[in-house]
Amino acid sequence: MSDKERPIEQRLERVIVELLDGRAADATICPSDAARAVYEGDGDGWRELMEPARRAARRLVTAGEVEITQGGRTVDLDKARGPIRIRRVR
Repeated sequence: MSDKERPIEQRLERVIVELLDGRAADATICPSDAARAVYEGDGDGWRELMEPARRAARRLVTAGEVEITQGGRTVDLDKARGPIRIRRVR
């Protein structure tokens, strides 16, 4: 991660945690929720933050704070294909 990317990626991590804190204990969010919350422009430029949001989620998985799911089941983000959800560790 470059020095330029670091602030955005750290902000995405914080936003993921904040979004989950504001929901029920068993609720999930989409990485796009975090990308949209962090994006400061107009239009769909938030889409460029999708991969950074997934990387932020991966770091939070490593830290033991969240888990990645597909179809309600925990999955390895490196092997996941398609849409994912993020939830607090159960």
